[in-house]
Amino acid sequence: MKKQIILLCALIVATGLQAQEKDYMREPTKYKGCHTVTIFDSTKVFMEESGLSRVDYHKRFAVLDYQGCSANNVVKMDYDPLSAYVEIRQVLVHRYYSNRTDTIVGTVTGERRPGKVVYDYVAPARLIYWGASQKMVEIGHLDPRDEIEIWTFRKGFTYALLNGERRTENGELDDSRYIPPMRGHFYDIVPFWSDQPITDKVYSVNVLTSKKLRFSFYNDMSGVTMDSVREGDRTIYTFRRHDIMPLKHEPSALADNDMQCKLLLSTAPNWESKSMWFYGVNEDYGSFKSTPEVTAKVRELLAPAKTEQDSISILTHWVADNIRYCGISMGEGEGYTLHNAQMNFTDRCGVCKDKAGMLVAMLRAAGFKSYAAMTMAHERIDRIPADQFNHSVCVVQHRNGQYELLDPTWVPGVRELWSSAEQQQGYLMGLPNGADLMETPVSPAEKHYVRITGTSKIKKNGTLVGTFTVTAEGQSDAAVRGVFKARQSEWQRNLEMELLRIAPNAVIKKVTYTDEDSYLEHPVSITYKYSIPDYAIVDGDKLVFIPLTARNLYSRAMGHLYFDTTATERTQPFADRCSRLVEISESITLPGEYKTMEYNAHIDGVVSPAANYGCGFKLDGKTLTFGESAMFNKRVYDAADWPAFRQAVRNQKVVAATPVVLHK
Repeated sequence: MKKQIILLCALIVATGLQAQEKDYMREPTKYKGCHTVTIFDSTKVFMEESGLSRVDYHKRFAVLDYQGCSANNVVKMDYDPLSAYVEIRQVLVHRYYSNRTDTIVGTVTGERRPGKVVYDYVAPARLIYWGASQKMVEIGHLDPRDEIEIWTFRKGFTYALLNGERRTENGELDDSRYIPPMRGHFYDIVPFWSDQPITDKVYSVNVLTSKKLRFSFYNDMSGVTMDSVREGDRTIYTFRRHDIMPLKHEPSALADNDMQCKLLLSTAPNWESKSMWFYGVNEDYGSFKSTPEVTAKVRELLAPAKTEQDSISILTHWVADNIRYCGISMGEGEGYTLHNAQMNFTDRCGVCKDKAGMLVAMLRAAGFKSYAAMTMAHERIDRIPADQFNHSVCVVQHRNGQYELLDPTWVPGVRELWSSAEQQQGYLMGLPNGADLMETPVSPAEKHYVRITGTSKIKKNGTLVGTFTVTAEGQSDAAVRGVFKARQSEWQRNLEMELLRIAPNAVIKKVTYTDEDSYLEHPVSITYKYSIPDYAIVDGDKLVFIPLTARNLYSRAMGHLYFDTTATERTQPFADRCSRLVEISESITLPGEYKTMEYNAHIDGVVSPAANYGCGFKLDGKTLTFGESAMFNKRVYDAADWPAFRQAVRNQKVVAATPVVLHK
């Protein structure tokens, strides 16, 4: 009888499970390795005449495994109270095994039910403390195949810009605080991609027809549909995509927004209008107005300047090195509005926009025409004039009318005025007559060289003695100087470790280097004098060793060496930190006269627009000369560039690991 009851219970449970089986459960192999699957994701936006937008969001998703359960036992909404209002209106959990629905957060009319609370906390922050908050709901225990359904509401925009708090006659906060700074306009950037599967995603926006909404999909557009409906003086645009699956990323691939399906929308007519708005909003605010203290400092700094470029360089590096990167809420002027020169000069801290604004003010005080600009670090800006920006920089106009980009945020301790880690990157200048979207050019690899030259001698007992010198320029100079990015008491250890990681038994007799305080006057140069016991194998008529300079000393300046080159082909574009040139040479005195060389490595030369590589040895009796050159010509590469890039990297790695065998 007991067995019958157990079997009956099992049958009832199995029948219940079968009855509530979902579509996503019928294809287990399709979702293998996924932790959640979104059943639907719906966003509805209503834009008012002022540009204020009200957003209703409804999502239902299932957790597929215990990792998905753990990652989703709290619902979070990030927002900035100065520019946005959010509500978590309802949260339901549909229990798979008990076939019941639990209400975690009450009804659509409120944010509470007895025993449950929507918590509002200050969001975690690092370096930028602008008062961002999070609303959170604790869901509690979940089991695989439980489904979570969420309704939320938001009004406002992302950044707290010029608008201060406006209140009604009754003293209540006015909705005008949620109107975006480019008043009367709307924009959005909608990812139609996800790192977990989505069965159906819908985004609709209701706008006044007169606003002339511009929109476009970019990258992978498979499964995308769009329709629009006129309702009186308004138009509702609806965008949908089915069956969104996560992209399997190849190593060092570009940002998802550069490769996967995204939707851009904007009512701004063009980039020129955005440029003029950005210029005007900062001029009206007085962001670049100098003060007697700022003007006096500029006069002091420029006393030794002899040329126009001297002045630009001196001011750029002063701001880069003296305005610390730290963002705190300082009243009006967050986001796209740059704090004024008096505040920045007094506080000596700020984020990218504050460093850029300080430089604009100082350049103007020196008599230059200078303006702020916006850019997007390490992500593409597309043609629809949505606000695709995460970074602020500066431009200065030379006497010949040419503009030069300056970035005091990215060049502290760097010899450049504009970091070439930002090459092939879109930017928009804020000019009085407007400017179109532009892109920074490729920086020639020769401007970012790292050179290692050595002279050495192999003794009869296999000891290697000699010297080598490392010199570098541009971004490679900045990478080499990384050994000095610590307390001065640690410099010697850091310098020694660059050799000891290659030859742990090396005896470092002396290390000399350029004065770090004069980094603007000359490229970095570091010279080692060393002795390495038992470095080479001397066996009768045979000598076996790897040239020390070939072994990728100072790989910190050779970011390409960290690429995974296993795959022979790629389908996705990829990026390195910067273009660069590597040149290595060494003259080695041998412990006798050798006649032939054996080298068991197949090295294919590389000549292409993406990368170049060459390597050679020359044996002349008692001297072996080694030379190697690797050039990487871009920061952002197409997938078609991979074979040449890969071969150049693999060649350098093979040479670093393959011994030379000499015979008398």
